[in-house]
Amino acid sequence: MSSENPRDEGKQESKPSTPSSAGGSSDSTAGMTYIPSLQVLDEVSVDGIVDYIRKKNCKNIITMAGAGISTSAGIPDFRSPGTGLYHNLQKYKLPHPQAIFELDFFAKNPRPFFELAKELYPGTFKPTVCHYFIKMLIDKGILLRHYTQNIDTLERVAGVPEEKIVEAHGTFHTGHCLECREKYTQEWMKVFFCFKKFFKDDIPICEKCPGVVKPDIVFFGESLPKKFHTLLNTDFTKCDLLIILGSSLAVQPLLRLLIELCETEHAIIDKESKKEKTVPDKNTSKEDSSSTPKL
Repeated sequence: MSSENPRDEGKQESKPSTPSSAGGSSDSTAGMTYIPSLQVLDEVSVDGIVDYIRKKNCKNIITMAGAGISTSAGIPDFRSPGTGLYHNLQKYKLPHPQAIFELDFFAKNPRPFFELAKELYPGTFKPTVCHYFIKMLIDKGILLRHYTQNIDTLERVAGVPEEKIVEAHGTFHTGHCLECREKYTQEWMKVFFCFKKFFKDDIPICEKCPGVVKPDIVFFGESLPKKFHTLLNTDFTKCDLLIILGSSLAVQPLLRLLIELCETEHAIIDKESKKEKTVPDKNTSKEDSSSTPKL
């Protein structure tokens, strides 16, 4: 997956981040300085954030999501010891775990990816409270945009409209043929992932040519979606509150975004709170997706 500087479209770094089922990418904190947090919430919890929204009359909130908002839905992350997807890839005999998301390897042997993708396919999972919290912000008319590293489409299932979502690592929602570029819908892909019908050797093949149909997930070496770059600058000039959900901020592109935009008031909601943060976080909450916010 690409790990571009979000403000330099077209440029790619040598160590891209990793596609995320519920999130999860390569660490990028080397050489950074820890800055102590500043308390701006009366209560470090989801309810504290809701109170802050009321008091400050926030109207242009941006949410950023990582692995933590989907793991309680049953979707595994990538790097958790013992349960992460990378831990269970030995059966595919890969040269290295990340190869399953490399275009060159995929072109030679797409079967391992599709076997793994069946474990991640969004058709069998339901949104968590965190997804519905994001939907609630939309219903109140105060969500400017939702940026996510997750590819599970659970925001869409929760009712978040497409125009409000930026899927930085791509999505299962659509696919395309690698040969003729023919586009395919999630409904078409569902026939493969859920019913395993009409596909050659358990691999989805284009109806117009012999090419393989790949879900629109960003692989290593691929650029981040154009929508990410298009909306980035304009969104964050309007943002009056940034809420990070289910991310330790150790991965791209969320880490880079927060470093560049850390002057925005922000709250971090992550189940596993770390003793030190590598960006200036004003609040860190250990709330997880079982929290029930009221607004």
